[in-house]
Amino acid sequence: MSGERHRDDAGGPGGGLPVRPWPASSDAGQPAGGGRVGDDHGGGAPGDDGMPDPEGPPAFYFDFRDPDSYLAAERVMRALPVATPWVPIDAGRLPGPHAWEGFRCEADEQAARERIARVAAERGLQPLRWPVEVPFDSTLALRAAWYAKGLGRVVSFSLPAFRQAYAGGHDLATEAFVLISASAAEMHPRAVGQALRREPVIASLEQATARAIERGVRTTPAIWTGDRVFHGDGGIDEAARHLARSRT
Repeated sequence: MSGERHRDDAGGPGGGLPVRPWPASSDAGQPAGGGRVGDDHGGGAPGDDGMPDPEGPPAFYFDFRDPDSYLAAERVMRALPVATPWVPIDAGRLPGPHAWEGFRCEADEQAARERIARVAAERGLQPLRWPVEVPFDSTLALRAAWYAKGLGRVVSFSLPAFRQAYAGGHDLATEAFVLISASAAEMHPRAVGQALRREPVIASLEQATARAIERGVRTTPAIWTGDRVFHGDGGIDEAARHLARSRT
Protein backbone atom coordinates (compact mmCIF):
# COMPACT_ATOMS: atom_id res chain seq x y z
CA MET A 1 0.00 0.00 0.00
CA SER A 2 2.69 2.42 -1.01
CA GLY A 3 1.87 6.04 -0.40
CA GLU A 4 -1.13 5.32 1.82
CA ARG A 5 -1.32 6.38 5.43
CA HIS A 6 -2.56 4.33 8.35
CA ARG A 7 -4.19 5.98 11.31
CA ASP A 8 -2.91 5.69 14.87
CA ASP A 9 -5.30 3.84 17.14
CA ALA A 10 -7.34 6.53 18.86
CA GLY A 11 -10.26 4.46 20.00
CA GLY A 12 -9.41 3.67 23.61
CA PRO A 13 -7.08 4.10 26.55
CA GLY A 14 -3.43 3.47 26.17
CA GLY A 15 -2.75 5.52 23.07
CA GLY A 16 -1.98 4.00 19.71
CA LEU A 17 0.52 2.13 17.63
CA PRO A 18 0.85 3.11 13.98
CA VAL A 19 0.32 0.17 11.68
CA ARG A 20 2.41 0.50 8.53
CA PRO A 21 3.70 -1.94 5.96
CA TRP A 22 6.75 -3.75 7.30
CA PRO A 23 9.83 -3.12 5.16
CA ALA A 24 10.97 -6.35 3.55
CA SER A 25 14.44 -7.18 2.33
CA SER A 26 14.86 -7.03 -1.42
CA ASP A 27 15.92 -10.66 -1.65
CA ALA A 28 12.82 -11.93 0.12
CA GLY A 29 10.56 -11.59 -2.88
CA GLN A 30 7.97 -9.56 -0.95
CA PRO A 31 7.95 -5.81 -1.71
CA ALA A 32 7.24 -3.48 1.15
CA GLY A 33 3.72 -2.13 1.14
CA GLY A 34 2.43 -4.81 -1.19
CA GLY A 35 -0.93 -5.23 0.51
CA ARG A 36 -4.35 -4.85 -1.02
CA VAL A 37 -6.67 -2.08 0.09
CA GLY A 38 -9.66 -3.37 2.00
CA ASP A 39 -8.39 -6.76 3.11
CA ASP A 40 -7.32 -5.50 6.51
CA HIS A 41 -10.82 -4.48 7.49
CA GLY A 42 -13.24 -6.17 5.16
CA GLY A 43 -14.13 -3.00 3.27
CA GLY A 44 -16.53 -0.29 4.33
CA ALA A 45 -16.44 3.21 5.72
CA PRO A 46 -13.05 4.92 5.81
CA GLY A 47 -11.49 6.89 8.62
CA ASP A 48 -10.64 10.60 8.61
CA ASP A 49 -7.73 10.13 6.21
CA GLY A 50 -9.51 7.74 3.89
CA MET A 51 -8.34 4.55 5.60
CA PRO A 52 -10.19 2.59 8.32
CA ASP A 53 -8.62 2.64 11.76
CA PRO A 54 -6.41 -0.47 11.94
CA GLU A 55 -7.66 -1.29 15.45
CA GLY A 56 -11.16 0.18 15.48
CA PRO A 57 -13.62 0.82 16.93
CA PRO A 58 -15.17 -1.52 16.19
CA ALA A 59 -12.54 -4.25 16.28
CA PHE A 60 -12.61 -8.04 16.01
CA TYR A 61 -10.15 -9.60 18.46
CA PHE A 62 -9.12 -13.20 17.86
CA ASP A 63 -6.49 -15.86 18.55
CA PHE A 64 -5.85 -18.94 16.43
CA ARG A 65 -5.53 -21.14 19.52
CA ASP A 66 -9.25 -20.72 20.23
CA PRO A 67 -11.76 -22.80 18.20
CA ASP A 68 -14.52 -20.26 18.91
CA SER A 69 -12.38 -17.65 17.16
CA TYR A 70 -12.44 -19.90 14.10
CA LEU A 71 -16.24 -19.98 14.09
CA ALA A 72 -16.36 -16.22 14.54
CA ALA A 73 -13.78 -15.51 11.84
CA GLU A 74 -15.78 -17.41 9.26
CA ARG A 75 -18.78 -15.09 9.63
CA VAL A 76 -17.78 -11.82 11.28
CA MET A 77 -17.51 -9.79 8.07
CA ARG A 78 -21.00 -10.84 6.98
CA ALA A 79 -22.57 -10.43 10.41
CA LEU A 80 -21.46 -6.93 11.40
CA PRO A 81 -23.07 -3.89 9.75
CA VAL A 82 -19.88 -1.80 9.64
CA ALA A 83 -16.28 -2.33 8.55
CA THR A 84 -14.42 -4.02 11.39
CA PRO A 85 -10.62 -4.38 11.55
CA TRP A 86 -9.22 -7.77 12.54
CA VAL A 87 -6.82 -7.55 15.48
CA PRO A 88 -4.75 -10.65 16.41
CA ILE A 89 -4.00 -10.86 20.14
CA ASP A 90 -2.45 -13.34 22.56
CA ALA A 91 -5.47 -14.82 24.34
CA GLY A 92 -3.20 -16.53 26.85
CA ARG A 93 -2.48 -13.13 28.40
CA LEU A 94 -6.15 -12.18 28.77
CA PRO A 95 -7.86 -12.32 32.18
CA GLY A 96 -10.15 -15.18 31.17
CA PRO A 97 -11.96 -17.41 31.85
CA HIS A 98 -10.20 -19.56 29.28
CA ALA A 99 -12.80 -22.07 28.15
CA TRP A 100 -10.34 -24.37 26.38
CA GLU A 101 -7.98 -24.76 29.31
CA GLY A 102 -8.54 -26.77 32.46
CA PHE A 103 -11.60 -28.85 31.59
CA ARG A 104 -12.96 -30.59 34.68
CA CYS A 105 -13.04 -33.93 32.90
CA GLU A 106 -12.66 -35.58 29.52
CA ALA A 107 -16.43 -35.55 29.02
CA ASP A 108 -16.52 -31.74 29.29
CA GLU A 109 -13.79 -31.40 26.69
CA GLN A 110 -15.55 -33.82 24.37
CA ALA A 111 -18.80 -31.87 24.73
CA ALA A 112 -16.99 -28.64 23.84
CA ARG A 113 -15.48 -30.23 20.74
CA GLU A 114 -18.84 -31.63 19.69
CA ARG A 115 -20.39 -28.17 20.03
CA ILE A 116 -17.78 -26.64 17.73
CA ALA A 117 -18.20 -29.45 15.19
CA ARG A 118 -21.99 -29.14 15.28
CA VAL A 119 -21.96 -25.38 14.73
CA ALA A 120 -19.40 -25.70 11.94
CA ALA A 121 -21.60 -28.27 10.19
CA GLU A 122 -24.72 -26.14 10.63
CA ARG A 123 -22.92 -23.23 8.97
CA GLY A 124 -21.67 -25.30 6.06
CA LEU A 125 -18.01 -25.12 7.06
CA GLN A 126 -15.54 -27.87 6.29
CA PRO A 127 -15.66 -30.90 8.60
CA LEU A 128 -13.65 -30.38 11.77
CA ARG A 129 -10.23 -31.99 11.99
CA TRP A 130 -8.65 -31.18 15.30
CA PRO A 131 -4.97 -30.39 15.87
CA VAL A 132 -3.25 -32.79 18.23
CA GLU A 133 -3.24 -30.14 20.94
CA VAL A 134 -5.97 -27.58 21.69
CA PRO A 135 -5.17 -24.93 22.63
CA PHE A 136 -1.87 -24.95 20.75
CA ASP A 137 0.90 -22.38 20.92
CA SER A 138 -0.27 -19.73 18.44
CA THR A 139 2.65 -17.32 18.88
CA LEU A 140 4.15 -17.78 15.41
CA ALA A 141 0.77 -17.54 13.69
CA LEU A 142 -0.11 -14.37 15.62
CA ARG A 143 3.18 -12.75 14.66
CA ALA A 144 2.62 -13.70 11.04
CA ALA A 145 -0.87 -12.21 11.26
CA TRP A 146 0.61 -8.93 12.49
CA TYR A 147 3.09 -8.95 9.64
CA ALA A 148 0.15 -9.57 7.29
CA LYS A 149 -1.79 -6.75 8.94
CA GLY A 150 1.02 -4.35 8.13
CA LEU A 151 0.64 -5.38 4.47
CA GLY A 152 -3.15 -5.12 4.49
CA ARG A 153 -3.56 -8.91 4.30
CA VAL A 154 -4.59 -9.95 7.77
CA VAL A 155 -7.87 -11.49 6.59
CA SER A 156 -6.26 -13.20 3.60
CA PHE A 157 -3.72 -14.79 5.96
CA SER A 158 -5.92 -15.48 8.97
CA LEU A 159 -8.75 -17.38 7.31
CA PRO A 160 -6.39 -19.91 5.67
CA ALA A 161 -4.52 -20.21 8.97
CA PHE A 162 -7.73 -20.99 10.86
CA ARG A 163 -8.64 -23.56 8.21
CA GLN A 164 -5.18 -25.13 8.42
CA ALA A 165 -5.81 -25.62 12.12
CA TYR A 166 -9.45 -26.68 12.31
CA ALA A 167 -10.21 -28.12 8.87
CA GLY A 168 -6.73 -29.50 8.20
CA GLY A 169 -5.90 -30.56 11.75
CA HIS A 170 -2.50 -28.84 11.65
CA ASP A 171 -0.82 -27.35 14.69
CA LEU A 172 0.09 -23.72 13.95
CA ALA A 173 2.94 -23.97 16.45
CA THR A 174 4.71 -25.59 13.48
CA GLU A 175 6.24 -22.86 11.32
CA ALA A 176 5.71 -24.78 8.09
CA PHE A 177 1.93 -24.58 8.43
CA VAL A 178 2.13 -20.86 9.19
CA LEU A 179 4.13 -20.36 6.00
CA ILE A 180 1.60 -22.36 3.96
CA SER A 181 -1.11 -19.98 5.18
CA ALA A 182 1.10 -17.04 4.27
CA SER A 183 1.48 -18.39 0.75
CA ALA A 184 -2.30 -18.43 0.42
CA ALA A 185 -2.20 -14.71 1.19
CA GLU A 186 0.46 -14.16 -1.50
CA MET A 187 3.11 -13.42 1.12
CA HIS A 188 6.59 -14.76 0.38
CA PRO A 189 7.56 -17.49 2.89
CA ARG A 190 11.09 -16.13 3.32
CA ALA A 191 9.81 -12.66 4.19
CA VAL A 192 7.30 -14.10 6.65
CA GLY A 193 9.91 -16.36 8.23
CA GLN A 194 12.16 -13.36 8.81
CA ALA A 195 9.27 -11.30 10.19
CA LEU A 196 8.46 -13.89 12.86
CA ARG A 197 11.63 -12.93 14.76
CA ARG A 198 11.59 -9.18 14.14
CA GLU A 199 11.10 -6.92 17.13
CA PRO A 200 8.58 -4.51 15.52
CA VAL A 201 6.26 -7.41 14.70
CA ILE A 202 6.66 -8.96 18.16
CA ALA A 203 6.01 -5.59 19.80
CA SER A 204 2.90 -4.99 17.70
CA LEU A 205 1.34 -8.20 19.01
CA GLU A 206 2.29 -7.47 22.61
CA GLN A 207 1.02 -3.89 22.52
CA ALA A 208 -2.24 -4.80 20.79
CA THR A 209 -2.87 -7.43 23.47
CA ALA A 210 -2.23 -4.87 26.20
CA ARG A 211 -4.65 -2.43 24.58
CA ALA A 212 -7.29 -5.14 24.30
CA ILE A 213 -7.01 -5.81 28.03
CA GLU A 214 -7.37 -2.08 28.75
CA ARG A 215 -10.52 -2.05 26.63
CA GLY A 216 -12.06 -4.84 28.69
CA VAL A 217 -11.40 -7.86 26.48
CA ARG A 218 -11.31 -10.97 28.69
CA THR A 219 -11.37 -13.80 26.14
CA THR A 220 -11.39 -14.39 22.41
CA PRO A 221 -13.21 -13.98 20.17
CA ALA A 222 -14.45 -10.52 21.09
CA ILE A 223 -15.94 -7.47 19.40
CA TRP A 224 -15.04 -4.08 20.85
CA THR A 225 -17.45 -1.34 19.77
CA GLY A 226 -15.80 1.57 21.55
CA ASP A 227 -18.26 1.55 24.44
CA ARG A 228 -18.80 -2.18 25.02
CA VAL A 229 -17.12 -5.56 24.55
CA PHE A 230 -19.06 -8.58 23.30
CA HIS A 231 -17.40 -11.94 23.94
CA GLY A 232 -17.73 -15.27 22.21
CA ASP A 233 -19.04 -16.37 18.84
CA GLY A 234 -22.55 -15.53 20.01
CA GLY A 235 -21.34 -12.08 20.97
CA ILE A 236 -21.04 -11.24 17.28
CA ASP A 237 -24.84 -11.20 16.97
CA GLU A 238 -25.19 -8.98 20.04
CA ALA A 239 -22.50 -6.66 18.71
CA ALA A 240 -24.25 -6.48 15.34
CA ARG A 241 -27.50 -5.38 16.98
CA HIS A 242 -25.67 -2.86 19.15
CA LEU A 243 -23.81 -1.38 16.19
CA ALA A 244 -26.99 -1.23 14.12
CA ARG A 245 -28.80 0.66 16.88
CA SER A 246 -25.93 3.10 17.24
CA ARG A 247 -26.20 3.99 13.55
CA THR A 248 -29.88 4.96 13.76
